[in-house]
Amino acid sequence: MRTKQNVVIKGTKDGLTLHLNDRCSFDELLVELAEKMDVVGGQEHGSAIKVTVQAGNRYLLEEDIEVIKNLISQRRHLIVVGVKSNVMTMEEAVRWKEAGEIVSYTGRIRSGQVLEVPGDLLLIGDVNPGGTVKAGRNIFIVGLLKGIAHAGCYGDEQAVIAAGRMMPSQLRIAHYLNRAPDRYEEEESYEAECAYIDASNQIVIDRLQVLQHLRPDISTFKGGNYSG
Repeated sequence: MRTKQNVVIKGTKDGLTLHLNDRCSFDELLVELAEKMDVVGGQEHGSAIKVTVQAGNRYLLEEDIEVIKNLISQRRHLIVVGVKSNVMTMEEAVRWKEAGEIVSYTGRIRSGQVLEVPGDLLLIGDVNPGGTVKAGRNIFIVGLLKGIAHAGCYGDEQAVIAAGRMMPSQLRIAHYLNRAPDRYEEEESYEAECAYIDASNQIVIDRLQVLQHLRPDISTFKGGNYSG
């Protein structure tokens, strides 16, 4: 006699959600899933029913997901719109790790060159006119920026661009664009600056010191202590 349901069906305004037991064997799960889908599929339905599967903390391989989707979609009127799990796949873990890392590069980005990283970029060198640097998050340049810099290139509007000297041909943050003036004043003395999206959704350039207040998370050290 089965004491615990391995498949719990809940109706929502968007269709059905199947909550799967993440502690039973996969074979046991499939047996009960097939039984319950036979019942649901055998009922009269006026139109197709969307089905979302919640797998809980069960790690699902791609082939496991396909088995579940095929088992459900074989029944009439049932359409699987998603199979969700709380467990991160290896590919997702790699992408998450890459996005959280600072990639450092030492050298000059010359005209025609493009340097792109998934997370933060620390460039120790200059970006020449015609050169491009892109990052999924923030860009920090210890040098002169004369080319193109695109921070948050995957859509992160909180990203910033910082450089030892700002003389860019173009600045981009997420999908926002800021073209540089026709010419810069060549001064012997200068201070580091940063670019960010302000409250009016414009890219502005300001003193580097404002980042401490605008983006306090950037200066947060993890795994260590700093006092000063």
